[in-house]
Amino acid sequence: MSLVAEFLGQLTLNVGVEPTYPTVLPARDVDPDRDAARIETAIKTKGVDEQTIIDILTKRTYSQRREIAFAYERRAKKDMISALKGALSGSLESVILGLMKSPSQFDASEIRGSIKGLGTDEETLIELVCSRSNSELVEIKRVYKELFKKDVEKDIAGDTSGNFGKLLLALVQTKRADPSAMVDYERIDQDARALYESGVKIKGTDVPTWISIMTERSVPHLQKVFDRYKSYSPYDMQESIRKEVKGDLQNSFLVLVQCIENKQMFFANRLHEAMKSKGAKEKVLTRIIVSRCEVDLRKICTDFKAQFGQSLQRTISEHTKGDYQKALLSLCGPEE
Repeated sequence: MSLVAEFLGQLTLNVGVEPTYPTVLPARDVDPDRDAARIETAIKTKGVDEQTIIDILTKRTYSQRREIAFAYERRAKKDMISALKGALSGSLESVILGLMKSPSQFDASEIRGSIKGLGTDEETLIELVCSRSNSELVEIKRVYKELFKKDVEKDIAGDTSGNFGKLLLALVQTKRADPSAMVDYERIDQDARALYESGVKIKGTDVPTWISIMTERSVPHLQKVFDRYKSYSPYDMQESIRKEVKGDLQNSFLVLVQCIENKQMFFANRLHEAMKSKGAKEKVLTRIIVSRCEVDLRKICTDFKAQFGQSLQRTISEHTKGDYQKALLSLCGPEE
């Protein structure tokens, strides 16, 4: 095999993998037995020693936390998650129990929570489905079935309707193409023109065309499509969406386009929104920080500071308090 062919093979292998920027990295020289003993003591302490629980569990990766949970069960002859549930409460409990789930278990539970019971929490459902990569969605579907004995597609279909439902289902069907090392300029131009001709150019919107292009093309391809789109349309893609569609469908397309253009900036904006007024929307804060700390939270912190002129850590300090604040700041890591 020539060196060029070998290089292109490597490029193709790596090109489909999203880069990661975690703030929570594997802790070195960890002893799960020692950690489990410290957590057991912290839970048994009068009034509960929350600080020790935070110090340990926010500074270990999910796989390390699992090892601690196994060690705890061997020691205490009981389940660590149940023990934590009994010892903690409120927002801190949500963070710590969230950390004891794998990323896909956490996402699957959040999706289930957003469609179970009376009314749908569309905002959460849209954020989760529109911001996750193909590989993440494949894993979420598998885990959802395992946890709830139901298909996530069927649950979403039963809880949404119209083009909004069709868009979410198209994403969950994970037909998005993998990124390619080759750039197809002709296809980029065709897709950009098709988005324009099925939207801004005509009266009404040919939504199925928008759905198929935005859910089936690779992310790098779509970034170039949205760029090319500006040479056809007087508006950029986000402005076009605002003009063409309304309600949940508009919100879904906007989240999708924002995540394709810069996923970490999308999350930075969501965090800013959650802390804009007095107090904070703790559910949103918890969900984003817990679900992204082993994925891309470091870049979210960088983008947050670039966009809003103040660090995410400082903003969290101003809008939260107590052990909840300590846990979030520990997951974000030090300011860079």
